[in-house]
Amino acid sequence: MHIAEKGEGPVVLLLHGFPELWYSWRHQIVSLASSGYKAVAPDLRGFGDTDAPTSFHSYSSLHIVGDLIALIDLLGVHQVFVVGHDWGAYMAWQLCLFRPDRVKALVNLSVHFFPRNPAFKPVEGFRAAFGDDFYMCRIQEPGEIEAEFARVGAETVIKKFHTLRDPGPLMIPKATGFGISPDNPITLPSWLTQEDVDYFTGKFEKGGFTGGLNYYRAFDL
Repeated sequence: MHIAEKGEGPVVLLLHGFPELWYSWRHQIVSLASSGYKAVAPDLRGFGDTDAPTSFHSYSSLHIVGDLIALIDLLGVHQVFVVGHDWGAYMAWQLCLFRPDRVKALVNLSVHFFPRNPAFKPVEGFRAAFGDDFYMCRIQEPGEIEAEFARVGAETVIKKFHTLRDPGPLMIPKATGFGISPDNPITLPSWLTQEDVDYFTGKFEKGGFTGGLNYYRAFDL
């Protein structure tokens, strides 16, 4: 597992989402370190410079929480503050659920807590509610969405995900080039530079998207 860390003091564990990396927390790391905390931001399993098992069966909540507990142990502390976003937020909820003894407090962004329902498979529910083009459904077939991402390029995928501002369900219809066209170029917001895009792009070009996509494929698990 690759981690970024800075500062001394109580540990704040920062968990990113998709398609992100430790780098998503670059500003918060500096701020927390200057405020008397030790900020620790891993590349989660399947992302960036952390190992990426091929099978989605290796990306269940138990696997990811196990990784986080091992990291906390390695840091030599008993408890940490946890901040999560997107898949990082989902896994942060699971960390608190499975191992509340290791968490001092939680701050989560974008994903509320929803308890597991043994009678309900999440992906089937999303498909019933939003159809086959809903992004979580489109991602399920291994290799299919990776091929579409390859056609438009990692940089375009990064820009698309990081600049989404439509509050409606994210749809990725087949054979649409991920909704990208020369007539509709992606303009970066003021808070996202081309240098930032280049960092994400370089890591995903090297490691691919499969590791991150496997979180969606393991959702029913």
